[in-house]
Amino acid sequence: MRGTTDAGEATACDLEPIHIPGSIQPHGVMLIADETTLERVGQAGDVAEVVGNWPSGVTVSQLLGMDLGKRLGEISTGSVTVLGRVKARAGELNAVAYRSGRYLIVELDRAEEEPIEAVPFLVRLDAASSRFERTGSMAELCRAAASAFRDITGYDRVMVYQFVDEDAGVVVGESTAGGTAGFMNHHFPASDIPRQARALYLRNRVRVIPDVSYQPRAIQGDPDLSELDLSDSTIRSVSPIHIQYLKNMGVVASASFSIVKDGFLWGLIACHHHAPREIALSARMGCQALANALSRQIGKKEEATLFRERIRLRSQEDTVLSQLGEGGSLDRFLRTSGPELLRLLSADGFAAVQGKELFTCGICPDQIDIRRIAEDVRLPAAGQVLATASLSTRMPEAATFRERASGLLAVTMSTEVPTILMWFRAEHIEVLKWAGNPHKDSPAVPGDTLTPRASFEAWSESVRGKSRRWSHAEVEAAGRIVRQMLEARNNDRMRDLNRELTTTLRENENLLTQKDYLLKEVNHRVQNSLMLVSSFLRMQAKASASDEVKSNLDAAQKRLNAVALVHRRLYQDDSVEIIDLSRYIESLLADMMTTMDAGWSEMLSLELAPVLISTDRAVNIGLVVTELFINAQKYAYDGKEGPLAIRLEQHRDKLRLTVADKGKGKQATAPGGGFGSRMLNAMVNQLHGDIDEEDNGPGLRVILTAPVH
Repeated sequence: MRGTTDAGEATACDLEPIHIPGSIQPHGVMLIADETTLERVGQAGDVAEVVGNWPSGVTVSQLLGMDLGKRLGEISTGSVTVLGRVKARAGELNAVAYRSGRYLIVELDRAEEEPIEAVPFLVRLDAASSRFERTGSMAELCRAAASAFRDITGYDRVMVYQFVDEDAGVVVGESTAGGTAGFMNHHFPASDIPRQARALYLRNRVRVIPDVSYQPRAIQGDPDLSELDLSDSTIRSVSPIHIQYLKNMGVVASASFSIVKDGFLWGLIACHHHAPREIALSARMGCQALANALSRQIGKKEEATLFRERIRLRSQEDTVLSQLGEGGSLDRFLRTSGPELLRLLSADGFAAVQGKELFTCGICPDQIDIRRIAEDVRLPAAGQVLATASLSTRMPEAATFRERASGLLAVTMSTEVPTILMWFRAEHIEVLKWAGNPHKDSPAVPGDTLTPRASFEAWSESVRGKSRRWSHAEVEAAGRIVRQMLEARNNDRMRDLNRELTTTLRENENLLTQKDYLLKEVNHRVQNSLMLVSSFLRMQAKASASDEVKSNLDAAQKRLNAVALVHRRLYQDDSVEIIDLSRYIESLLADMMTTMDAGWSEMLSLELAPVLISTDRAVNIGLVVTELFINAQKYAYDGKEGPLAIRLEQHRDKLRLTVADKGKGKQATAPGGGFGSRMLNAMVNQLHGDIDEEDNGPGLRVILTAPVH
């Protein structure tokens, strides 16, 4: 869009309310009914011509000749329910339905002249999916996907579009008809698909524009329905800015199918045609199913690549550690093992700073610059591996030596004098081919209408100051090799200390015993204090005649247990700063089960991926889990047992915690002003995260997304 480099215009584009356009595309019609009476509230499009007159008092079931009352339970917000084919004045139509607020919405568009036979169509989809499985690489998979989608849709150009760094996109697979221009390997700036459009692609995974020259049909109704949320609509009118964008590309008809992997928008199947073109409902649903199959294969390919790289790195780690040997000093190892450490992470240079000592190997910055870098990353690299492909972004002064060190991977070893290990990668000048100049702007005029960029001619840009990116497996390997080096060093030191302390061990036994006793006594007293408070809460709950007071005291006791469990973890584990969140949540829930009915143990389903997190953040997340469990027990199941699934996963630098029940749904959740809700919001704010609620069909799915660090 115009203004891709101007913060003001980019923000304005991001804030465009594309989910409430107030109109639809004319290739379909929309019927809006009251969700309880099913009587007419509003409509859009040529309803009289397509379906017939819809007078007030006539239900949508009567108008369409189908009993929608029996299917109301399966129609919800956030998804589209296919009702099937309907015979109407304009011929046979495909009907779909969904809810928006307190309204039931039915959308109709032209059906195929001949219904598609299910078995041959499923065989065709299965053949395309099998072809995906047989591909040997990600590039081959994306090419096969573009070809399969063009075969089904018949569009002139089909692109597999992947979101990359900073939400920009790149075409990684393409299939075109003869004479159609291609965009393979072309990059597109993030502003071409604004933030709210990406969110809508994640929710509504199919979008079709049969003709960009269409005239929008306004929604009519009483009350005014111009602000009706059409996030789930299949015929929603699209942004006029996007329409002009397509026209600038020479596109007359388009379709998009979302590629969603692990709950994140990985990319899009973008289809373009140079003449008006409609896609029947069966083809749209088939493409959506095929996009789901493609996302699964993308996940498998990425996992296989990561697995192979991990195996390669593990074998090289063994070679590096063999250089350390038993009884070898860390100083000697750093002096002699530089080449092996370079090869381990495919780096151009390696440096280690330990107090006044400096060890280097390969292509590195000057010594004074190395020490400056070490001082800058010493603390950030102590808790986790620090990796960047653009060091000058973090340290502007690094631009002076970008040819030698544009990329940095750093880890701080916890030795008496901190040892900072640094791997450098030289500048890798990358030539990006853009579809048009992403930096070319027209001047911003206050109050002016946003306009999309007009040129998509290939424009190349040389990106400087960046190195080859560090892979996830390489970052893991760096952290692992440092831990193993530190462990080997500590083992050597322990052997030396044991030899030195043998003669004085008897004299120190009493002191060590007393120290251990004091530590255990402190822990014991803290635990006793927490247990005492917990017992008071339990006794107070039993003594209270008020069910509400009992419930509140029981919830307080569970919250106290969440804090107490972290304290036990801190005493038992080796690390007092970092804990495994999956183990903590599992232990927390196990403790909660001991105070609840036995049936809950059978109803609870856990899928917890290991996530290392600081203890203070773990406390907040433990309280969130406790609160969501209490809410599910209290509101979803009225205090009785019921299915509850808890899932923990990590995607890049964020974690996602999902708590899903099969209860009464969102309408049964706690009022927003209660103590539990206020505490939950406070915990989420402290985590700098977001919490969302979705329909679980039936039940409620609550999703917490927050940075890991």
